[in-house]
Amino acid sequence: MIMSIQKAADRGYADYGWLNARYYFSFSNYHNPQKIHFGALRVLNDDIIAGGGGFPTHPHENMEIVTIPFSGALAHQDNTGGSGTIMAGDIQIMSAGAGIQHAEKNASATVAANLFQLWVFPKVKNIKPRYDQRTYKVQDRINKWQVVVSPQEKDQALWINQDAVFSLAKLEAGNSLTYENAFKGNGVYLVVINGTVTINDTVLEKRDAAGITGTDRFSITANADAELLAVEVPMHIR
Repeated sequence: MIMSIQKAADRGYADYGWLNARYYFSFSNYHNPQKIHFGALRVLNDDIIAGGGGFPTHPHENMEIVTIPFSGALAHQDNTGGSGTIMAGDIQIMSAGAGIQHAEKNASATVAANLFQLWVFPKVKNIKPRYDQRTYKVQDRINKWQVVVSPQEKDQALWINQDAVFSLAKLEAGNSLTYENAFKGNGVYLVVINGTVTINDTVLEKRDAAGITGTDRFSITANADAELLAVEVPMHIR
């Protein structure tokens, strides 16, 4: 097993006034040649959007875009007719495909919103753009993985145009949890949303991440109550 650690304090940072962003990979004005992507995972941004703030209409193509809010609410609208408002407990996905234009903004004029936004390179290019969102019960991820994004129909998850799986867990202190790849040979980018965990004697704290390759199975132990995001992706981009 090979594990590459990304400490929270070492992420890229930008303050645009209305947007406070932390970048796990090179993005916008932040560039680090050692942190371009993890396999098919190209972007993972930890955004705080001020009340009334938001991204005006802008284009995307051939990218799978997943948004996971933790607090506040985010409103989305695109030129295919897709629209919706998401908040903590919701997951949103947009397949940009052959090309889409969308806007996303804080749904509140006064309350800040905090979210992860992740971009994954697609399996098939130039598909018809699509948008979807779903609400998940937090209690269904206590001490177990809750699959929220997957290409496999057997999972009660949002469909993604890639052999990638997004899973969330709330791991109580003292408990351990094993992750097993859905696709052999994939890597897993594990993010500690909150709390503290140990993997192979390595301690990860709030917003730390680990890129894990060379194994299809690994275990995590919670040193304190923890929230986790596991992003399983192919390591080779077509």
